[in-house]
Amino acid sequence: MALTALALAGCGGKTGDEKPSNGTATGAPIIIGMDEDSTGPGASYSTIAGKTIRLAVQDINNKGGVLGRPLQLVVENDESDPTKVPAVLQKLSSQGAKVLLLQSGSAAVAQAKPTLTQLGLPAIAPTGVTATLVAPPDNELIYMLANTTKDWADVYCGAFKAAGISKLGVLTDDTTTIAGLDKALFAGMGCVEFVATEKGATNASDLSAQVARLKNAKPDAVLVTSVGGAFEVLAQNTLASQMTGTKRFSLASIGNQPASWKLAAPGALNGLIFMGSINSENPRTQALVKLLQDKNGKDYDITAYDAQAWDAVQLLKQAIEKAGGVDDSKKLNEAIQSIKGYQATFGQSNFTLSFGADKHLGADGPCGLSLVEFGSDNKPKGPWATYQPPCSK
Repeated sequence: MALTALALAGCGGKTGDEKPSNGTATGAPIIIGMDEDSTGPGASYSTIAGKTIRLAVQDINNKGGVLGRPLQLVVENDESDPTKVPAVLQKLSSQGAKVLLLQSGSAAVAQAKPTLTQLGLPAIAPTGVTATLVAPPDNELIYMLANTTKDWADVYCGAFKAAGISKLGVLTDDTTTIAGLDKALFAGMGCVEFVATEKGATNASDLSAQVARLKNAKPDAVLVTSVGGAFEVLAQNTLASQMTGTKRFSLASIGNQPASWKLAAPGALNGLIFMGSINSENPRTQALVKLLQDKNGKDYDITAYDAQAWDAVQLLKQAIEKAGGVDDSKKLNEAIQSIKGYQATFGQSNFTLSFGADKHLGADGPCGLSLVEFGSDNKPKGPWATYQPPCSK
């Protein structure tokens, strides 16, 4: 029942989808289109980001908008289904959107690229992490913020070396998003031998057989790759029960989904290490935490999805101001490329984002990443003591 509740909570798309008001801005609205997976496999993280995107838009409108004009969101849902993306983007364009936020699964965002070229609309993928999303072809109008899977591979390899891990088992879900992510991530992880890879359905109710086969392969550690949600909870519960003592790693998903922590079995997340990008020492992160807790309650746990969503809207604001509006898409795209040294609300305190004609990935160096360990209370307790990625610009 708990897993079903999590799945429904992640896929409902009803919480936090209130339409922002014009606030104190009085001019003609600037329309931003958002492709938000609110009911598909990416809903568990897209709805978190979508809620903060709306909050960021409302905050800007309350402060007078952009160039005196309110930002207005129009939203459609592709369900992280690549086949639905062209129609969704066409619909957003027909509703007047001049720039887009692609808050969906990686496979769906990748499919958006040729349609963006056709429509001539710039777009940011706030939580995208697969480098191919901003690589040629058809990459002239698409941008990402965070460190990619290439950087993740380097961090995992550094961690495995530090922990003496040479044999890795993998437990993965069956989504197209994770299939693409795994392909990109594992290509850079020649540092370990993959002794077993097991896959389970996103809506699986039992992963015992997959975990038993992983155990028989005798890996030094297990890496879970999933979009999070119910699958991740089931995976971690099963691994904690059947492979006690085996080191576990995960993607950013579990660390950025506080609802999942509450549904895991008591202590099931203890010792789990995930790829994180929230650093409590970053003063901009601290400011965003206060804003989010003022809005959502004092117990709200900030995630990388929140921070990246917030930054994506701020970057669009800067670009629109630099371009003097949104009517000239070429000028707006060039304005995005002119942004340098934006101080991010995620990553270490000196982590910045910069763009250019040949730099559509914003991250300036590896300072946006860290490895975080869960404690016995099923909550992140802090940086993993064994290894942290070096920070150099």
